Amino acid sequence: MRLSIHDIKDMKVRGERIPMLTCYDYTSAQILDQAGIPLLLVGDSLGMVMMGLDSTIPVTLDMMLHHIRAVTRGAKRALVVGDMPFMTYQHDVRDAMLNAGRLLQEGGCQAVKLEGGEHMAETVRRLVEIGIPVQGHIRFTPQSVNTLGLKVQGRNKAMARKMINDAIALEQAGAFSIVLELVPAPLARVITQKVSVPTIGIGAGKWCDGQVQVFHDLLGLYQDFTPKHTRHYAEVGKIISQAVQSYANDVRSAEFPSGKESFFSMDGDALEELAQEVGAEFGVAMPVGAAS
Repeated sequence: MRLSIHDIKDMKVRGERIPMLTCYDYTSAQILDQAGIPLLLVGDSLGMVMMGLDSTIPVTLDMMLHHIRAVTRGAKRALVVGDMPFMTYQHDVRDAMLNAGRLLQEGGCQAVKLEGGEHMAETVRRLVEIGIPVQGHIRFTPQSVNTLGLKVQGRNKAMARKMINDAIALEQAGAFSIVLELVPAPLARVITQKVSVPTIGIGAGKWCDGQVQVFHDLLGLYQDFTPKHTRHYAEVGKIISQAVQSYANDVRSAEFPSGKESFFSMDGDALEELAQEVGAEFGVAMPVGAAS
């Protein structure tokens, strides 16, 4: 049975830490689901990781739908959250409702994530009212990279107070969880204690209720940039590279395919007759010793 937002919220009540990972395709979704990851985020980070874009800004709703469909087909138990891309919810609440509805109806995810604090609280409230679960996301918010820059947020008192108020506003609006990105660990701890819904940290220290990482960062697959908050649990990129090189070498040396990887044997008499016909018709010799 697929997990619900209530299952995720209950994890905080029980003091159970919540692992969350990004996911962008069917095969990865199967693997992560079978590994027991309860929350999968189809993040707009797919713009960089999957498409080689410079930021999340160019990611469109259609791009998100394409990847969300794949992930929801692969994950049977995990709760799948779909990112709402830039300018699909900021203009007005009606746009947000229509676009979030598409992610659930056409994409098949169970919740959406949007960036912003107090100023987005009314949008969150309206989405929740019509039955669309929302995960909040406050500072650093990648869609605001052009104004915020890529740096830790909330280091001074005024900004820290604002972030606390942002989190409370999102909780009161009905968000079922809140992502805290690039937030000082002591501030993330305060926010986690202040709100009753789970906080999911990324570069926000160990006191959050859960953690989210980019799948490709975790496995050493994405090579353009390695965030400070990432730990490589495996160097899968190197393993893949070595495997591909071995394959290429075997092809060049005719070691692959061997008889074991070859299929469809032929009857010896039929092959002999065919060889004679081919030779007569095209003036070429066909080997007859390969009946199997």
